[in-house]
Amino acid sequence: MIIGIDLGTTNSAVAIWRDGESELVPNALGEFLTPSAVSVDGSGQSWVGRAALDRMATHPSETVTSFKRRMGTESKATLGKRSYSPEELSAMVLRSLVDDVEAATGERPEGAVITVPAYFNERQRRATRRAGEIAGLKVERLINEPTAAALAFGLIDKEEREPFLVFDLGGGTFDVSIVEMFEGIVEVRASAGDNRLGGDDFDEVMVKLAEPKLGASDTLDRIPSDRRDALLQLAAEKTRCALSSANIATFRVTVDDEEFTTDIETQEFEEAAEALVKRLRDPVIRSLRDSGIDVESLSDVVLVGGATRMPVVRKALTRMFKRFPNSTVHPDHAVALGAAIQAGLLSNGDGLEEIRITDVAPFTLGIEIGMDDAYGGRIGGIFSPIIERNTPVPVSRMQSYTTSEDGQRQIHSGIYQGEARQVKNNVKLGELVVPVPAKPRGEIEVEVRFTYDTNGLLEIDVSVPASGYQKNVVIVDEDDKRSQKEIEKSRAALEKLKVHPRDEQVNIAAMQRAERCYEGFTGPVREYVGRSLDNFKAALEKQDPRIIADARESLMQLVDEIEANPPV
Repeated sequence: MIIGIDLGTTNSAVAIWRDGESELVPNALGEFLTPSAVSVDGSGQSWVGRAALDRMATHPSETVTSFKRRMGTESKATLGKRSYSPEELSAMVLRSLVDDVEAATGERPEGAVITVPAYFNERQRRATRRAGEIAGLKVERLINEPTAAALAFGLIDKEEREPFLVFDLGGGTFDVSIVEMFEGIVEVRASAGDNRLGGDDFDEVMVKLAEPKLGASDTLDRIPSDRRDALLQLAAEKTRCALSSANIATFRVTVDDEEFTTDIETQEFEEAAEALVKRLRDPVIRSLRDSGIDVESLSDVVLVGGATRMPVVRKALTRMFKRFPNSTVHPDHAVALGAAIQAGLLSNGDGLEEIRITDVAPFTLGIEIGMDDAYGGRIGGIFSPIIERNTPVPVSRMQSYTTSEDGQRQIHSGIYQGEARQVKNNVKLGELVVPVPAKPRGEIEVEVRFTYDTNGLLEIDVSVPASGYQKNVVIVDEDDKRSQKEIEKSRAALEKLKVHPRDEQVNIAAMQRAERCYEGFTGPVREYVGRSLDNFKAALEKQDPRIIADARESLMQLVDEIEANPPV
């Protein structure tokens, strides 16, 4: 059995594909949401979920939450007598969810589709995959959270939809994706996000707003700081949730049977959270810009994630998009339900035969290069993009580079993922070392091709035409438990992509037809066809299928018109 898991910052959920539909699985308490919380005492006894969260106020030093925010880092949390990595803590939550599925179905799942924020980098994705492996699961696929939500939204009525925006604000992360659905294809056009923005940040604002008004500073100062922070955090979350359905809520903290309260009004909370609300705009604008779609062309704005219940967020979205957002799907359940749909696809589930998902590269992939400055010097550590962010995957792109020094015998370059111009601010994935013939600078060309698939497998082909040297590098997670046979199957599928668009038959045929048209006329017609042909060749060098398809269609329409009504 393959299950779908929403591994969230605040809460997690699990769903299965059964009897032609996606179905949430309740935990031992009968709840669909399991808090992403872990507690371990000095004897090694552990609690996960609601029980762990309940211990936070009384045993804060033994309890941890929001560890998803630290995925892919060296951060450790000390609980009881040992330290735990974010992957290990996440694995404990995953195991709890697997136990719930076994209790509900009588079958222990072996595989899982696990969701990740669209803006997770490769290091964070690898850490999530490792968490699944630690939990005893074969991670069949990592799927972006907004993509999963789009699947759940799309299968409500299975109708085709013009581009819509998925706005996913959870407890610790924020994602935006532009999605289109047509002919059974769920196509992600662009994604953007902020891995350090979520409900937790609004809770911090709530604490800063309420704490000075409590009149409990002397009492709170007398208790350990970790317990103090836990009490305030729990109170803040409850107050924030209460403000989602009321204009005023009570912030309440109890210390040693003494209760301290203060009322928080919606308006003052919204004013205090204004800076966070402004941060929601940038990913939205970036995703629209990258997709080439304007706000007016969006058919819907779909809300996902528990933090989207906040009126301050919904008001901001209504102003931003000049319409009310769509809350058809359950904001807390959509991601898990979508993950189960993906699990059903992998298991050939009933009713899913005609659905196909296309996603995009969340970050730009490229290599490190050096550049000449305006004063005859050399600038090193510059990032040269090869596959730009939000390029549909699987994808293959090629760039050419030349040597930078006379007599250079080797090119040594890092492989990076990110958006910063300086490679030191991006994520390093590997290295390339390429021998080259010793010639004057700029004479030796090196061709570098990146090929990337939906599972995060990055294959790099390097060739030096002058010497015939070729090198192939595969970047995979060192803890990737896929068999060599499975990896080779992925590589074989990618091999079909390693053709430059100018060498594809459909583009060759288009250029030949346009060349014949050019040769058949003189004067202004020949000049017009020539310019259009040059534009098409320039589009081919962009290596973007959408740009190429549009340019080819325009070129063929021009040729059709000329041949149907040739000038006299």
